[in-house]
Amino acid sequence: MMDEQRFGEVRDVVERWVEGPGERWAERIEETGEVPEAVWSELNELGFLRLAAPVEYGGQGLGFTQWMELMEIFSRSHGSLRMIVHVVNGIWRSMDGHACDEQRKRFVVPAVLGEIKIAFALTEPGNGTGADITTSVVREGDTYYLSGRKHLITFGMRCDYYLLAARVAGSTGHEGTVALLVPRNAPGVSAEDTSRTMGVTGTDHASIVFEGTPVPVDHRLGEEGQGLEVFLGGFLTPSRISVAMSCVGLAQRAQQLAVDYARSRVTFGKSLTERQAIQFMLAENAADIEAARQLVLHAARRFEEGADDASLQSSMAKMHAVTMLTTVTDKALQVHGGLGYWKSQKIERVYRDARAQRFEEGPNEVQKAVVFRELLRQARTVTAGGAR
Repeated sequence: MMDEQRFGEVRDVVERWVEGPGERWAERIEETGEVPEAVWSELNELGFLRLAAPVEYGGQGLGFTQWMELMEIFSRSHGSLRMIVHVVNGIWRSMDGHACDEQRKRFVVPAVLGEIKIAFALTEPGNGTGADITTSVVREGDTYYLSGRKHLITFGMRCDYYLLAARVAGSTGHEGTVALLVPRNAPGVSAEDTSRTMGVTGTDHASIVFEGTPVPVDHRLGEEGQGLEVFLGGFLTPSRISVAMSCVGLAQRAQQLAVDYARSRVTFGKSLTERQAIQFMLAENAADIEAARQLVLHAARRFEEGADDASLQSSMAKMHAVTMLTTVTDKALQVHGGLGYWKSQKIERVYRDARAQRFEEGPNEVQKAVVFRELLRQARTVTAGGAR
């Protein structure tokens, strides 16, 4: 964990970038509909893409809770800028837990240093995002031959590798699943750009088809049967916390815009801040944002401590933060009146970006199922303990 003085300095640098260059990039991205490669280069040069990675990998060694405090700040910026720092600062973690030393040198460290881009490829068009995946591999000697489809793959067009979940042909459930690092330019890979989205403008997404794509066996992380552990264990819990904190940051941005507008907008001789209805909206927003922030930080601390309830806490944090963000951004847009519906207003972009958080790392329906499952497990443990 970084010492507090140094962390304060890094936080100041991030805040200045988000409020200055980051905002200028946001305007350009909205105008062009694209995130230029120069954005990635700038983020990498500033060290923003390796904040959470260990020092020995070339990272800055932030503790996870410290990283979440910065994630809130980044999330006040454009959705695509937030997406880049969120994914790159997290994907090394999912690989590292199952990588051998040679794979750390080939994939993990280069990803941390920004030398290669890796896209997370789990979701399929005809299935969910778990043990029902059907993308499959057949092994011949030291090579897997990969066939199947993936879609909604963030950075699927500009990446160098896909960190991909598949299963050994003929296997079912978790058994036989594998995690593979598949080169983007490997034979039999075809990617279709599907980047036209409601919000988070400029983030590239892809639908990908694999037709007998050869993948060396030494590109497999962990053993056969551990594929979903790489995705669901090493990545999902901290990523859900990160998305929850993204909701907090985006909500804070919406609140800031609403307060600024309310102070400047005059109707019938009074500013909106003198209207009790507006006062109540903004007061409710402030309380809701702070409650979500504290729940997310609690989840971050539990993950950092390696607590048994980290998964439960991550889903509760994400579930609550998403609901909060929906309410806060709706009120913030309402404060702007009809003007908030126009693309000339920053709240319009924030409102669109906020909608994406509702399904990133699983919708609230999934989070509720996870929370209930964990509650049931805890109840069984208590009952069993009482029986003894």
